[in-house]
Amino acid sequence: MPDLVALPGSERTQLSGVQSAGQLNESETITVTLVLRRRAQVPAALVIGPETVTHEELDAQYGAETDDIALVTSTMTGLGLTVTDTHQGSRRMMVSGTIAALSAAFGTTLTLVTSPQPGGTGEATHRYRSGSLSVPAQLAGIVTAVLGLDDRPVARPQFRRLTAAAASRTVTPETVTPETVTPETVTPETVTPETDTPETVTPETVTPETVTPETVTPETVTPEAAPAAPTAVPLTAPQVASLYNFPAGTDGTGQTIAIIELGGGYTQSDLDMYFSGLGLATPSVTAVGVDGGSNSPGQPSDGEVELDIQVAGAVAPKAAQLVYFAANTDQGFINAIAQAVHTTPPPIVVSISWGQSEDQWSEQSRNSMDSVFADAAALGVTVTVAAGDNGSSDDPNSTSGVHVDFPASSPHVLACGGTQLIGNLSTNTITSEVVWNELANNEGAGGGGVSDVFPLPSWQANVGVPTIAGGTSTGRGVPDVAGNADPVTGYLVVVDGKQQPIGGTSAVAPLWAGLIARLAQATGKKFGLLQPLIYGGVTAGAAAQGFNDITQGNNGAYSAGPGWDATTGLGSPNGQALLTHLSDPPATATATSTAEKPKHHWWQRHNH
Repeated sequence: MPDLVALPGSERTQLSGVQSAGQLNESETITVTLVLRRRAQVPAALVIGPETVTHEELDAQYGAETDDIALVTSTMTGLGLTVTDTHQGSRRMMVSGTIAALSAAFGTTLTLVTSPQPGGTGEATHRYRSGSLSVPAQLAGIVTAVLGLDDRPVARPQFRRLTAAAASRTVTPETVTPETVTPETVTPETVTPETDTPETVTPETVTPETVTPETVTPETVTPEAAPAAPTAVPLTAPQVASLYNFPAGTDGTGQTIAIIELGGGYTQSDLDMYFSGLGLATPSVTAVGVDGGSNSPGQPSDGEVELDIQVAGAVAPKAAQLVYFAANTDQGFINAIAQAVHTTPPPIVVSISWGQSEDQWSEQSRNSMDSVFADAAALGVTVTVAAGDNGSSDDPNSTSGVHVDFPASSPHVLACGGTQLIGNLSTNTITSEVVWNELANNEGAGGGGVSDVFPLPSWQANVGVPTIAGGTSTGRGVPDVAGNADPVTGYLVVVDGKQQPIGGTSAVAPLWAGLIARLAQATGKKFGLLQPLIYGGVTAGAAAQGFNDITQGNNGAYSAGPGWDATTGLGSPNGQALLTHLSDPPATATATSTAEKPKHHWWQRHNH
């Protein structure tokens, strides 16, 4: 047995609901990821920007030491293990061996169990451990994380399908017809602030004078005309981008968007159907497998994958997409992000729509992933992350307690919260935008709050981040920004050959990724960590330049108000105004767009 010392931050508490799944085959060969220390910490000034480094510079200055790699290699070899791959820049080494040999090398006992999925439905079978890991004494302080021994699922996709109950409360071409909308059915008594929204349908606008046989006819109440009214209906991604005033003359040309997926897949036929329905050419989408992961359609998380690709591609149709597929484990998640960030050339943005309450992660996993996000910032890569779909509790099974979602809570990512967006598509104006909160109907809400583990970043110091609800400590405030997420006003996408509306903050991360690609195209800049630019000069209660300030609604424990808040951050984007703010000197977009204009196809009813 090697002389072992405890590995700080590797502690795992007992999972609830764990059941034995039989005998673990300890002769099975598996591969784990070792994360090594940096040769030097990345300076805060480099992470904040605007300066960036190349991959070569990052590797040479802030990657793993060559001597450390050599010592780890010799130590692992001496224990009968095999180093199969080394990534000096991202400080990762892949080590394979039998479960028995790896367990002995890192001082743990593994069992085979089933436990509840992070999403709250179903169970997973996986290797499991509790307590701390250890490392050989000579590697103390050199190895900072050992990932992959316990391969429990660590994240849930942050998307929400429109439920039948929610659909019954919306106005759609299927529910608004000359037979269902008549002077008898649409009256101040039947359409009230309780059945629709006070902002759009009121007793003053729906009266016997305005709803008459002359105004409600087969000609005036049609699938095409109904959605023109400012009411809650599903939207296409280009419609959302238009309401958010994405910069004209931009389409993502020359940019690459990376997307991280931990399950599911997409089909080319779905993509072709979706984009042809918008009158757009299908963008370049390339699946990249990580550690044996692959594009595997036919799973429940297909909706997540298709949503991410289709939203990003619809709002930035000329950007190329690299979709990284990995296992839903801390090892798979971190390896996928590291591979995406450290590819050459790096993407302009990485979109992540998976996460889990930050208290459910081991410290070594959180820190390892956060260090990759710091690498991204130094390389000029922006990372957009969904803030969660379960309100301030971040718990799909309970509204009590307060937690924020990780990786959205990392200070090195752009955390994306959720709203309900209602717009008049005839005038292309937002008529109502409030915090997404359907918790009363068990249909989700935008995540947000204050981190338990990450301190308050310097760029949030003056914006009024509160103490944790019910507590006295403060920390990193979540989210930074927001966008349309309520499934009631969600995004019309194609999954398994069928058009359907899907929402969740999952949609907001690729929406912002597409916007960042267009802003990069217009400015010729890499933004990296965007927060210092968008928070600069913002004080508590003050609206930020380039944003629609969301001041109404709550996500449970936190309420919206003027300026930054823990429900929608700085607000939803005004793309053209944000471009002006980020330009140096301020300028409007001048890039030439090659995107085709949307045509009226299977969702033309929503374009009026």
